[in-house]
Amino acid sequence: MGGARAEGLSAVPDGPGGRPLPVERLTVLYDARCPLCRHLRQWLMKQRQLVPLDLVPAASAEARRRFPGLDHAGTLDEITVVGDRGQIYRSASAWIVCLWALAEHRPGAHRLAAPAGRPFARAAVLAAAEYRSLTAPPCGDGDGEGGCTVPGSGG
Repeated sequence: MGGARAEGLSAVPDGPGGRPLPVERLTVLYDARCPLCRHLRQWLMKQRQLVPLDLVPAASAEARRRFPGLDHAGTLDEITVVGDRGQIYRSASAWIVCLWALAEHRPGAHRLAAPAGRPFARAAVLAAAEYRSLTAPPCGDGDGEGGCTVPGSGG
């Protein structure tokens, strides 16, 4: 996303001449227990993608295999997107990078990434989180030990 260093983004590895390397693929870790998350997964899959999106249930065996060093309990708390060069996007930045990957929504993603658009992106994430808290089953006992049963996680 143009090398922007916004809240929720990790450092982008540098290529030749210190320029950021392009993002060629993104993995979206979504909460498979959440009806809204599953709906958004389906919506993302139907969109024309400029950057391919892999949609993987958060904290699943596949997510743990792909990203062994990631805080998987945290990926159940907020949307997380991982770039193919190790970039990590969370919360509003994750939503923005998902839109940026889509042909019809890239201009909107650029508007949301700008300082004037960030409050709107943040409000959308907060609204989604509130809806999710009302519709997704509770996760574990709050100890952060990943007590959720996630499809494909093996328990």
